[in-house]
Amino acid sequence: MSTDADWRDANRAMWDERVPIHAASRFYDQAGFREGRGDVNAFEAEEVGDVTGKRLVHLQCHMGQDTLSWARRGAAEVVGLDFSEPAVEVARGLAADLGLADRASFVAADVYDAREALGGRVFDVVYTGLGALCWLPDTAGWAEVAASLVAPGGFLYLAEFHPLCDTLDWDTGTRLARSYLDREPMVFDEPGTYTDGEAATEHNLNFQWTHPIGAVVSALAATGLRIEFLHEFDWTLFQHFGSLQQVEGRYQQPAGVPRAPLMYSLKASRA
Repeated sequence: MSTDADWRDANRAMWDERVPIHAASRFYDQAGFREGRGDVNAFEAEEVGDVTGKRLVHLQCHMGQDTLSWARRGAAEVVGLDFSEPAVEVARGLAADLGLADRASFVAADVYDAREALGGRVFDVVYTGLGALCWLPDTAGWAEVAASLVAPGGFLYLAEFHPLCDTLDWDTGTRLARSYLDREPMVFDEPGTYTDGEAATEHNLNFQWTHPIGAVVSALAATGLRIEFLHEFDWTLFQHFGSLQQVEGRYQQPAGVPRAPLMYSLKASRA
């Protein structure tokens, strides 16, 4: 069983090393982003709604492109928080290049320390994007922190890959290959990254967790936030399984194959 320091230090070292690879990749296309291309996913923009004049914090923001996209969409202030110092430095550089430094700031801190790192501030929108929760072992602790950042009348919005994706087999995506209720970490030690599978990397050990939908919803409900909706989608943005077919930019099971939820989104508000 890994200790808290083990998983945190390993994951931070892995992400720190991959920041320059990601920043130079076609996947993130930072040159295009500086020219006005790139945005949050359309379904997220629709579900979050108009952010004009609102204060938004983005937890686990990586290099801040989604954070800055919300600023481009009219947010009065955006704050991105990530535990990787190199990622935060890239985000700050992007904000300066885009002329958004007056409305966008970035903080290097662990998400579990966000309340203190942000000085006890609260926000109209607390946003967490895809591929974030799997890096955290404790959903209850995360929910307490995230909820503490929601201002009266504000809400938390979460978009995530469905935890079922962690359990299904690669070939068909229809058979359970791992327990859905397993709370032990998945431990990986492989070079490369999702933007470049052939990248030569040294810090490859990392720990990830599967968080069942019930655990996430229950953790947020326990904080007093009101669950507004939970949406499940039968498509995703990546080739999670070999059987998935790309249709108009979305990956989904081919016709005739039983459909499974591949992503989900959730909104929880404070009265």
